[in-house]
Amino acid sequence: MASERRPRRWRRRAWIAAGVALAVLVAGLGYSAWFGSDQAIKVRRWGAGDVMVLASGDRTVTLADTPATRKPGTYWLEWSGAGTMLGEVTSRGGGKVTRAVLDGAVPSIGTSGSLNVAPPGDPEVAWGLDYSEITVPTELGPAPAWHVPGDGTTWFVAVHGQNARRKAVQKVLPVVHRLGMPFLAITYRNDEGAPASPDGLIHLGDTEWRDLEAAVRTARGLGARRVVLYGTSMGGVVAGQFLARSPLADLVSAVIMDAPPYDLERVSEWNAARFGMPAFAGWLSSRVVEWRIGVDQDALHLIRHPPAVRPPLLLIHTDDDTEVPVGSSRELAAAGPRLGWDIRYEEFPGGDHTEAWNVDRPRYDRLVRDFLTAHAGAVP
Repeated sequence: MASERRPRRWRRRAWIAAGVALAVLVAGLGYSAWFGSDQAIKVRRWGAGDVMVLASGDRTVTLADTPATRKPGTYWLEWSGAGTMLGEVTSRGGGKVTRAVLDGAVPSIGTSGSLNVAPPGDPEVAWGLDYSEITVPTELGPAPAWHVPGDGTTWFVAVHGQNARRKAVQKVLPVVHRLGMPFLAITYRNDEGAPASPDGLIHLGDTEWRDLEAAVRTARGLGARRVVLYGTSMGGVVAGQFLARSPLADLVSAVIMDAPPYDLERVSEWNAARFGMPAFAGWLSSRVVEWRIGVDQDALHLIRHPPAVRPPLLLIHTDDDTEVPVGSSRELAAAGPRLGWDIRYEEFPGGDHTEAWNVDRPRYDRLVRDFLTAHAGAVP
């Protein structure tokens, strides 16, 4: 009798252990999926960074040596409402990295700020260009936009990415301005100063395109006959959905997309791997995202569901992008002939997400200038 009870007790304990393990696994996957969905759709306001100036010299600044501060190329150190454009690394050693100061004041020792890929402030602060702040009447309420005037009737309408600010699209402003094109950097729902979405969440381009439509309508009212759309990161998806759904899409003469995350399922799996989770966690995160915001992510896929209007597209991506896999842009470019879409693909070595301009500004500016000259009637 005792010998019969012992196996039953062990079997019961084994089933309990298996149940506990399964519950832990399910809870872990559930947490991972919810965490992943937060990264995709939760609105965030980024505060000040933690980069401190350790030394400064004649047009140089020395910072602690980190993966961010040692990147090659052009970046900005933003501090106390000011900004300094930093160039290439001039020396490195002893846990420190020294970079050239290309523009702006040299911050003093002890200055604390953030290292950014985009210029600080408005067009006047960033590039010394006159601008006005106009209001775009969206369906949710007024949204501010920066307007830099130009002589042409083809406007350059720029859309930033998820949880970014409109200053992020200013990197191309100098080359666009030299071509005489009016420049409009828009905001959309959930941006600072713009109306919030009804649920307070990001909709990955599925609703934000309507705010772009309102901006294009506003530009038309101010004299625009044609527009060029420029979208960085999620801004590219917003532009794609505008082309797919807006009755104003025929006004678009050309599009530039920089690292657009149009294949959201793939992005979720990619980022799950970054955090050491299985691909299934990324798939599950995508399902949670769809449940929370009521969006069919597959409908945003530019290859499986190409936009109704497909003007010439300049597609840009860096091969070291850790947020959006570069393979998705390669596939979109390869699908261009089959889709009847004139796509020019340019890949940049090095640089993280939307950092192609930073790692090679001359090449980026040249590509934008030549593309606008060929497809938007711009005169160099």
